[in-house]
Amino acid sequence: MSFLFDKDTWQEIYSSIRKNKIRTGITIVGVMWGLFLLVVLLGAAKGLENNFNKLFGNFATNSVFIWAQQTSKPFKGFQEGKRLTLKMSDLQSIRNEIEGLEFVVPRLQTQALAINNFKSGTFGIYGDYPTLDKIQKKDLIYGRFINENDIKEKKKVCVIEEEIYKQLFDKDVNPIGVYIKINNINYKVVGMYKQGQIGSGGPQGNIHIPFTTFQQVYNMGDKVGWMIITGKSGFDITQIEADVKLLLKNLHKVHPDDIRAFGSFNLGKEIAKITGFLTGMQFLTWFVGIATLIAGVFAIGNILLITVKERTKEIGIRRALGAKPWEIKRQIILESVFLTSIAGALGIISGGLVLMLIDFKMGQGPDATLTNPTVDIPVIIIAAITLVVLGTLIGLIPAHTAVSIRPIEALREE
Repeated sequence: MSFLFDKDTWQEIYSSIRKNKIRTGITIVGVMWGLFLLVVLLGAAKGLENNFNKLFGNFATNSVFIWAQQTSKPFKGFQEGKRLTLKMSDLQSIRNEIEGLEFVVPRLQTQALAINNFKSGTFGIYGDYPTLDKIQKKDLIYGRFINENDIKEKKKVCVIEEEIYKQLFDKDVNPIGVYIKINNINYKVVGMYKQGQIGSGGPQGNIHIPFTTFQQVYNMGDKVGWMIITGKSGFDITQIEADVKLLLKNLHKVHPDDIRAFGSFNLGKEIAKITGFLTGMQFLTWFVGIATLIAGVFAIGNILLITVKERTKEIGIRRALGAKPWEIKRQIILESVFLTSIAGALGIISGGLVLMLIDFKMGQGPDATLTNPTVDIPVIIIAAITLVVLGTLIGLIPAHTAVSIRPIEALREE
C-alpha cells in the first residue's frame, strides 16, 4: 500500500488528468450527477415518508370511520331520504357479530365557545372514551388522557390540544388543574397533547371530554355521532368495513344495495395505497440513480481507454525500463478509483446541500410537504463503496489493455 503515498504516483495521475481536462471534467460531472440524483431522490422519498408518518403515524393503520347519513332507496315501508342515527346498541351488536374486531369506539362532536379569563375561542368538542388513545395515540405534554373513572362518574374534565393552550393560556403556564368554561360549564384541564393532523380539529384544535359527560351535557341520550373501528392483525379491514355496513343496514332496515345510507373512510386502505406509492418511488429512485451512476462509471472507463491509447508509447517505455505489468495495472486502476471517488464525494456533498435547502424551504411548519428529507448514513456508505468497487472493476478494462501491448510494439507507435 506504500504506493498510495508515493509522490510519483499522484504526479502521474495529475499529469494524466491535466492532459484531458475537459473529458475528465465531463466524466466526473456524469458520475457526480448519478450520485447526486440518488441522494436527492432518496432524501425526497424519505421526506414524503416522514410527512406521511406525521399525518398518519399516531393512528392505527387498520382503522375505518363509519357514520350515518340518509337513505337513497325506499325499503320496508320507509321512503327514500330517511335520516339515520347511530346508537350505542349498534356498537354492541357490531362487537357481538363481526369477527376480527379489535376496538369499536363511539364518538360525539360539536363546536363550542371555550373561555379562560379574558381569552376565548371556538373549538371542536369531542366526547370520547379512553380507548381512543389506543387507536390515536396522544403525544401528551402535560397530564393524562380521559380515564375510565371520568367516564363512570361523568366528570367535568377535559384534555386540550396544544393549539388551544396557545390561544387560552399565557406562555409557560401549566394548564393542569385550571378550569376553563365550555358553553358556560366549568371543565378541569387534566391533560394537554401536541397537535396532530388526522382527527385534528384543524388549526383551531380539539377539546376532549368524557363521552358520558358529553351525552349528559348535550342531551344526546343513546345517540352516537360516528365510530372508529379497528381490525385485529391478520384480518382484512376492507372486509370488516363491508360487514359492519351490511349489519347496520339490517339493524336500521335499509336496502342492502343502498350505498349512501352509511358513509365511511377506510384509513387502512388509503394507507396501503400511499405505502405502495412510497415503495414504488423508492424502487424508481434506486433504479434511476444506479443506472445513471453506472453510465457515469462506464464513461470513466472510456476516458481511461482513450488515455491508455494516447499513452501507448509512454507505457512501452516504462515496460522497456523494467516496469512490471501489475504496476501499470495498479496505476490505471488507482486513477479510475480516484476519479470515481472524487465524483462520488462531490455528488454526496451537493446532494446533501440540496436536501438542506429543500428542508429549509419545504420542510418547516405545519404545512410542510417534505418533512426532514434525509438519507441514512448506511445508504451513503453502501453507495460510496459500490462506486469504488465499480471504479475498480471498470479500471481493469483499460489496465488490461495497457499491459496487453508488447513493449516493442508500443515503442513503434507514432
